[in-house]
Formats: sequence, C-alpha cells, structure tokens
Amino acid sequence: MLVSAAYAQGTGITGIFDNQGALIQFLPLVLIFVVFYFLLIRPQQRKAKDHKTMLDALRRGDRVVTGGGIIGTVARVENPEEVTVDIADGVRVRVLRNTISSVLAKPDPAAAREAARQREEARAKAETKD
Repeated sequence: MLVSAAYAQGTGITGIFDNQGALIQFLPLVLIFVVFYFLLIRPQQRKAKDHKTMLDALRRGDRVVTGGGIIGTVARVENPEEVTVDIADGVRVRVLRNTISSVLAKPDPAAAREAARQREEARAKAETKD
C-alpha cells in the first residue's frame, strides 16, 4: 500500500475538556444574546406593557395624542377597541384605541368638583345680588 492509515489523536484528557473548544466557540453567541435581551428585548417589552396599561386606563376627559399627531379630548369610550375624540369644537372622530400614542393630561376629579362648586357659589352670589 502506498498510503498509510492516519488516525486522529486525542488529547488524552477525557470529560468536559474534550468539548472545551466547542464551548469557547459558543460562548460569544450566548453573550451576544444576553446583551440583546437586556438592551433591546426587555425594555421593548416593558414599553409595550406600559402602553397597554395606559390604553386600558383611558377615560372621558383625557387629552390624548393619536398616532397621526392629532391632539384631542376623549369624549366617550365606545367599546374596548374604539374611542370618540373631540378634536375641535363640534368635531368628533372615532379612533382605534391602539392608535393613541400618549396621554397628555388626565383630568383630576377632585379639581373638577372644586371648580364646579366654585361656579355654583358664584351663581348663587350673582342670584342674590339680583
């Protein structure tokens, strides 16, 4: 025979050290995934959860910005998917809840009650003067 048989030689160490090369090659991929998880995936999930919570808390009187940049006030919550928004005097638009990008201001119920009480007192004073 002109060609002799050649056999692969092992290191002679058995156990985990046989696969050490494969482990070292796989380690950078694991590290990249960990970095992507903490820098990209996790913050995006938190942002989506906060947006869903904000949409679930929508109620009448909230000032909102739609995805198209229209600023308006929530006039009525139609159903779980739709909201009626006042964008100008006498102009109401039905908007999908998912297209609302942010809530600018939430009305304070206590402040609204206080303002109504003050208006009633001013009316009462005006009526007593007449």
